[in-house]
Amino acid sequence: MKKFKQKTKKAAKKRFTVTGSGKITRYKTGRRHLLEHKSSTLIRSKRFKTGVSSSDIKKIKALLPGISLRSK
Repeated sequence: MKKFKQKTKKAAKKRFTVTGSGKITRYKTGRRHLLEHKSSTLIRSKRFKTGVSSSDIKKIKALLPGISLRSK
């Protein structure tokens, strides 16, 4: 019987990255549009990436089958 390859969800591939230590990072929300009424402090705080919560890691693993994470 022929085995099928698992496909990566391309939307998830574009949104998440894996660090060298095995953690998943994502960009913060609220940085795309309607920035003129948001404070400079708020915009600066959303500048860098942040970690993914532990409750979402299982979901992301299902979307990215080829991902290798180092477990704690």
